[in-house]
Amino acid sequence: MVLTRCLYRLPFTACRDTTTPVKDALWNDPRIVEWSQLLLDSYRHWLGNELIERTGDAMEQARRLFEVSFVVVSHGAEPDPVLNYGNQVALDLWEVSWEQFTATPSRLTAEADNRAERERMLAQARVQGFYDGYNGVRISSTGRRFLVEKAVIWTVVDVAERPLGQAATFSVWKHAVGS
Repeated sequence: MVLTRCLYRLPFTACRDTTTPVKDALWNDPRIVEWSQLLLDSYRHWLGNELIERTGDAMEQARRLFEVSFVVVSHGAEPDPVLNYGNQVALDLWEVSWEQFTATPSRLTAEADNRAERERMLAQARVQGFYDGYNGVRISSTGRRFLVEKAVIWTVVDVAERPLGQAATFSVWKHAVGS
């Protein structure tokens, strides 16, 4: 079966070809499968519950995380962190390809005026392990602004609890009027 998904939003049209065979799917890459497990394990570690249903093997969970109906994003632990994961909903919301998304410094997902508040929430998540209830404005690659509501931010850790980055998830957002 071949599917093509197009997003039609004025004033532009963004189309994404989703005819990629399963063997070439992003979530099928061993690095993404491994990172998906770290995202899921870290979420459970800090919040005490599962982000998604954890049935099946690691590859099935990576697929489910990539295809889930809410946003999941993450960045590494570099001094100026670069995004290293975005599920399909995130890619669509930010109107970018995987390659574009994973080459973007995380701070650039927020407008300059909103970056101080974003950094404050990330710092709290680093100290506490997570921050629940973040609200903030983000901006897509085409300049569309959207308000994120009730986001959860958590620190991604390895089995020794060493920080590897941070992640966020949210299911509520509103596009700004005129965007």
